[in-house]
Amino acid sequence: MNTPQKSIQYEQYEFQKWKSIDAGTIVEMPVSLTVNGEVWLTFMCTPVDLEALAVGFLYNEGIIKKINEVEDARVCEHGDNVDVWLTHTAEQPTSWRRTSGCTGGVTAVDLLARPNVSLNGNNLKVQPEAIGRLVEMLFEAQSLYRETGGVHTSVLSDGEKILLSAEDIGRHNTLDKIAGLCLMNNIWPETKILMTTGRISSEMLQKAAQLNVPILISRTSPSSLSIEMAERYGITLIGYARKHRFNVYSNAQRVGL
Repeated sequence: MNTPQKSIQYEQYEFQKWKSIDAGTIVEMPVSLTVNGEVWLTFMCTPVDLEALAVGFLYNEGIIKKINEVEDARVCEHGDNVDVWLTHTAEQPTSWRRTSGCTGGVTAVDLLARPNVSLNGNNLKVQPEAIGRLVEMLFEAQSLYRETGGVHTSVLSDGEKILLSAEDIGRHNTLDKIAGLCLMNNIWPETKILMTTGRISSEMLQKAAQLNVPILISRTSPSSLSIEMAERYGITLIGYARKHRFNVYSNAQRVGL
């Protein structure tokens, strides 16, 4: 089976000296998604939680709504394909749009259309001091990153603890994996806070909305379109989050402003 990291050797130049370094690097590989016997697309991803990646992608694309629509999901013996069999027929989208994902993400969702999602009535409140603690939990969950670097991490929290964690070379893949893990483990907490190390672009915001997450936190920046979408969906969007500071781009009432 494939592993998420690969042993490498490289030459390092430091303080006018060379030395050879044995290390590990994050694996990026193509993994195809086959739905009901038909190949739909190829993910560029890190080969961990591949079943969750496939199931979560189908959920975030609106192909499935519940886990009982999935009859079987399994990775082939060579690790380069995930077979998903649904309990119903599913028509492959006629066109996939390239997203701003760093490893070639795709979606068939119209990100500019108003979705059937509104979190304006969600009364979740989080104190500003709690944001710093949550960010520390996110950093602590970066186990693969600590070993190899070059990988994104996303976590789902109930405000007190980490419920699920996913890592991948593609930031958008981590949110698909979170969605898949939620479905496969029947974890749908009423209080949900989603945190990620990745930039919040439009497709990242759309995936968070699919999870009905009222608060989305990133260690880096949001895009202009993601801010507009967060306002529309009623999501509190927080960026550049660190232990003692963060920026709130929409719906700041949830964090005490």
